[in-house]
Amino acid sequence: MFNSRSASPSPGKRAFDKGKRASKAQIYRRSSRPMRRLICSTLTFVGFLMAASLLAGLFSPLARAQQAASTPVVVQPGEPGCQVKTLPASAKHSLPPISQVDIEFMQGMILHHSQAVEMTALIASHTENQKLRALGAKINISQLDEIKFMQLWLASRGELIPMEMPGMPGMDLSGQAMAPMPGMLTPEQMAALGRVTGAEFDALFLTGMIQHHHGALVMVKALFDKPGTGQNAEIFNFAIDVDNGQRAEIRIMGNMLVERH
Repeated sequence: MFNSRSASPSPGKRAFDKGKRASKAQIYRRSSRPMRRLICSTLTFVGFLMAASLLAGLFSPLARAQQAASTPVVVQPGEPGCQVKTLPASAKHSLPPISQVDIEFMQGMILHHSQAVEMTALIASHTENQKLRALGAKINISQLDEIKFMQLWLASRGELIPMEMPGMPGMDLSGQAMAPMPGMLTPEQMAALGRVTGAEFDALFLTGMIQHHHGALVMVKALFDKPGTGQNAEIFNFAIDVDNGQRAEIRIMGNMLVERH
């Protein structure tokens, strides 16, 4: 007798249908993977464009402000209680005036340093003391470098660069008599230094250079003691360096004299 009710699928049929559905799902996943990549790439690119647009909007005022700030503005401070005045871009500035005392300090220090260089030039032929040779080399290099700095400083301002003439002690390049400077060795002291060698030279050199360095400290103090002088940044820094450096070398030379006894 025929049964109108459909027969339940056999286990084999169910397994076949399940495998078929799984195959379809795998095919769908494989086929949709490139599409998902395309969608993700598109969304990423769109996000990048939106972020770039946002950043451009944020930074454009900053860029405009920086561009405006790069335009030089010349201002003139007002008197107490008054506002600062903005000057036209065509306004020109000038360096603060240099006092005559500043100029004379630099001119005098060139001559002062020159004698120290002359003293150190005797070391190679007058002593075998290696410690003194090392100190002399240091003094020589530092004083020559400072002389070059002072010469350039004076030249840039159109001022006379003094130079002691060989064989004419006490005379500068213009033929004028030089005022005696603190600590400078006399012609007699320099002659005595050139006549001796060995330990005797060492002692005369150290005492003479200590005297010479103390003179430089006196010159720096005299510069700062006068109102309105030593205010130029270059002169101020140079004078402080001279003071610090020569104080340190005075201590070294003092210890070297003590070690000799």
